[in-house]
Amino acid sequence: MSGVMITPGTARVLKNHTSLRQSIANSLTMAYRGLLKFRRTPEQLFDVVFQPIVFTLMFTYIFGGAISGNVKSYLPVIIPGILVQTVITTSIVTGVQLREDMEKGVFDRFKSLPIARISPLAGALLADTIRYTIATVLTFVMGYIMGYRPSGGLGDVAIAGILVIVCSWAISWIFAFFGVIARTASSVQGIAMLILFPLTFLSNAYVPVSTMPKWLQGFVNINPVSHLVSAVRDLTNSGTVGSDLILSLLGAAIIVAVFAPLTVKAYMRRA
Repeated sequence: MSGVMITPGTARVLKNHTSLRQSIANSLTMAYRGLLKFRRTPEQLFDVVFQPIVFTLMFTYIFGGAISGNVKSYLPVIIPGILVQTVITTSIVTGVQLREDMEKGVFDRFKSLPIARISPLAGALLADTIRYTIATVLTFVMGYIMGYRPSGGLGDVAIAGILVIVCSWAISWIFAFFGVIARTASSVQGIAMLILFPLTFLSNAYVPVSTMPKWLQGFVNINPVSHLVSAVRDLTNSGTVGSDLILSLLGAAIIVAVFAPLTVKAYMRRA
């Protein structure tokens, strides 16, 4: 029936009656759209490609001698810290690009299509896991080139990488929420940096907690980023699983439980 036209009203009715299977298929299609954006504009990946390299080199050679006596001894400390800091920071892009798409009217075009209303949001969140994976792999590769040899073994390193990716995906829900409610992409980035800057730098990612002032140690010890860094260090450096891994997963679950409904609710009002 080539003569049948789908009006915006008809599309909205169809979207409201999409099945779970169709919603998943639409979300995967939108995720593929996100991957095509990486191919057409590869500069979007510059942060996940260059940040692990630059940060690893910079922080290792700046702090290595002062904290651990030499670079090689500092690598087991800094590589997990750089990994967590780098991958978590890339989750900001989720909210920024979401806001940019909404500003450009891309999501208005999606409203006229017979697809699940949630699929553009879900697809964006899925596509960004590729960014986290690239940053994770490059950080470990850079560390290996510099002489880092994790004692935990390849399997534990893989688990540590997956843990960071899962936690970063959970955090991306926070920035997706701000991407939906904020007015501009720059405001999303500003809010995100205001949140992440103290969490990443006021943690155990770069220096031992014992070297910090007593009043600061209390915050660092309860900082979720510190627990995630410690969990990654346990896995990569000794192949052990402790309470920090459980706390990290619990924190990720809480973030998703709180911000996923808020984000979806705010998004559905505008979709």
